Amino acid sequence: MIAITGATGQLGRLVIAELLKRTSAAGLVAIVRDPAKAGDFAEQGIALRQADYGSRPALEAAFAGVEKVLLISSNELGSRAQQHANGIEAAKSAGVKFLVYTSVLHGDRSSLGLAKEHLETEKILAASGVPFAILRNGWYTENYTASVPAALAHGVLAGSAGKGRISSAARRDYAEAAAVVLTGEVDAGRIYELAGDESYTLADLAAEISRQSGKTIPYQDLPEAEYADLLEKAGLPRIFAELLASSDKSASEGALFDESRELSKLIGRPTTSMAESVKEALAG
Repeated sequence: MIAITGATGQLGRLVIAELLKRTSAAGLVAIVRDPAKAGDFAEQGIALRQADYGSRPALEAAFAGVEKVLLISSNELGSRAQQHANGIEAAKSAGVKFLVYTSVLHGDRSSLGLAKEHLETEKILAASGVPFAILRNGWYTENYTASVPAALAHGVLAGSAGKGRISSAARRDYAEAAAVVLTGEVDAGRIYELAGDESYTLADLAAEISRQSGKTIPYQDLPEAEYADLLEKAGLPRIFAELLASSDKSASEGALFDESRELSKLIGRPTTSMAESVKEALAG
């Protein structure tokens, strides 16, 4: 039995789709906060169990009889290390034999604001005694292509990444990697540094949007604080606006660059190109 936390999230759904290519629905457990959002899983024969990261007892009950767990990182900034600890402790108590955690690229040395809670979680996991693997996921290309409609509407792609090169991959690439690790033979303690095969600057991204859309979309590099203000005005909560602006700043210093190609080696194919992701974003 393989359990996936955060199963109705963007990554969780893609992981389950990839797992269904490799194993039967009867061997999967979708752990969700709101079962009403997971009716399609139940229809496919996937077991639903309700739990959230805030309740260790609920997680322990959800992990009962499960052999492997994919602990997808929480999105509640500032609370994640404790929430993840709940998941790890619950997995240990439930007798889970292998836990896979989604961390962040170069989490042990990253300047990303996201990295601190991920590294705390990695240390908790290493000390837990539960056999584990860590997927240090790089940036999702969708983090940037989500801005394509706004870039087209305003005639500019804004950011704070300067000339930093970004080795992103599509979310589905990381989902496939998770499925491969969950269904394969993996040495305990293995850490994967996962990123896209190609790297690009945000100016390159703007040029690709221009090429495919037929509109001239320049890249405008902004100071971090100014970019955070812009994102907040666009409707993002302040904490996420500051996080994205800070991440761009870190990207300008190389935090999102990696050339190991470990992701494509793991999934046995090239990662999704930035151009393909732009095409998909333009298609809506």
